Amino acid sequence: MKFTLATALAVGLAAQGAVASTWFGKPVYNKWHETELERWLSDYNIPYPKASDRKDLENLVKDNWNNYVVTPYNQWDAKTVQNYLSAKGYQAEKGAKENKDALINQVKVYWTETEDSANQAYGSVKDWIFDSWTDSQLKAFADKHGIPVPQPRQRDSLLKTIRENYQSAANKVSETAAYPGDWLYESWSESDLKSWLDERGIPAPQPSSRDKLIASVRRNSRLASLNMQSAYASASSSAQNAKQSLSDALLNSWSDSQIKEWADKNGINVPQGSKRNELLALARKHRASLMGDNVSGTVSSAYGAATSRAGNEYSTAANGFAGYTNWMKQVIGLQTGPAASFSSATRAASASASSASKSAASAYSQATNSAASVTSSVKQEL
Repeated sequence: MKFTLATALAVGLAAQGAVASTWFGKPVYNKWHETELERWLSDYNIPYPKASDRKDLENLVKDNWNNYVVTPYNQWDAKTVQNYLSAKGYQAEKGAKENKDALINQVKVYWTETEDSANQAYGSVKDWIFDSWTDSQLKAFADKHGIPVPQPRQRDSLLKTIRENYQSAANKVSETAAYPGDWLYESWSESDLKSWLDERGIPAPQPSSRDKLIASVRRNSRLASLNMQSAYASASSSAQNAKQSLSDALLNSWSDSQIKEWADKNGINVPQGSKRNELLALARKHRASLMGDNVSGTVSSAYGAATSRAGNEYSTAANGFAGYTNWMKQVIGLQTGPAASFSSATRAASASASSASKSAASAYSQATNSAASVTSSVKQEL
């Protein structure tokens, strides 16, 4: 067979199409029920003829998908863009505050959503739509749909249980779940809906009605989830940095003999004649032992004494996602009422993480000043 240029182009285009199909897959809304397509269009105030067939509705969603889902900031006003940058911990660049195009260009630098990630996200709404709900709202949803609440009730386990039972809850009330209707918010009062919007700097629709409030919450829930993920990543990074600084402070407060004794107790081989800098390097290499379950009670106590000097916020945040969510609940008041605005949460998290980092930075001098008492305690029990 003669391989012509035309053949090569045809094969290339076919391969490109195959890659696009397997990599990105079909748009998720291709699988939506007709009522879900109509709901999505209504949520974004996109008019459609009432007599539209399913294909017409799908094409209308397709024409607007990128502008409203993949790059929604193109639809934001200047104030909304500024709020987003502020919530992410960034300041509008000089001279850009009143220039919407300049602000949007700045948002593009930090925006992480892509067509593929959006498609995956909307392929499993249950994985993120509950992220910004309060504990009481999650509990009310579980009670409403007969979902057993795990005990003790932790936010992570509560979210996990609701996500696992989400589809069955929708099936029981004969509702769609891919792009859920008002049934999802049946346990929310109008005050809850307004508070959710207000706390995130989103104007409530005017004139206001329950349907419009739910539509506004629903279309902004993906952004709320992305913002919370960003806050977690930022706080987690700060907590980890603080954790490392604190372990360094503790190690620096130990004598050479204490490091050797700790190493021996934890099965760490110390070469004969090791100098202090080599001992410290060896200890840092095995720093996980300082924080793990296998560490001795004495070292744990000494480490705990050092960490308490740097603030309890850091220690809680360092316990992984469960610890982070509990810490964030304390910071933004999730246990007792509606979630605080993402902007407020970020400021609180940043302030707390910053405080923890500053404390960690000064922990060395504090540990040094109190080295005598810590050393004495360790020596007495090792």
